[in-house]
Amino acid sequence: MSSIAIDTYATTTAVLAEPVQPVQPVEFVKPAAPAELAAEEPPSAAAMRLPVWFFGFEGVLAGAFDLLRALPDAWPALVALGVVNLAVSLTMMRGRLKLAKLMWRGKGTRNTALALVGLRIGSHFLLGLLGAAVTGVLGHLLFGLLMSAVTVALLAYAQRTALAALLAAGKITA
Repeated sequence: MSSIAIDTYATTTAVLAEPVQPVQPVEFVKPAAPAELAAEEPPSAAAMRLPVWFFGFEGVLAGAFDLLRALPDAWPALVALGVVNLAVSLTMMRGRLKLAKLMWRGKGTRNTALALVGLRIGSHFLLGLLGAAVTGVLGHLLFGLLMSAVTVALLAYAQRTALAALLAAGKITA
């Protein structure tokens, strides 16, 4: 017998002498359908809610027309505020942008935006017709503050309405 045959015989005998482990059954898991993945856990209303101070950015920008009429040299501050608003939106509020997108898809938010534009143009037009046009620095500052406050209040209301609708539709949890 050659040495290769003896080595093969010894290896085969050693392998056959070891106890055979029973084969464990393999459990096949059906992959989840895309609808099941999306329906796992909707976000909570608290996780999606934008803080009211965030609407202050939009409030100041809504009053920007009158602020610039009162203080024409304030445009760099408004541009800086717009940049800060964009930075905060894309960093701290990034997870909450889903609510903002859902709100802009809603008819109520678009109506609110159009109502604010109509209020701006209509109020100045009406005051002009009545002979009480806003011309002074103080008048423009007060009108700008009023427009800012109305904008913040309407955006907070639109958010509350949108969250209530999403909660009723089951797209978010309480």
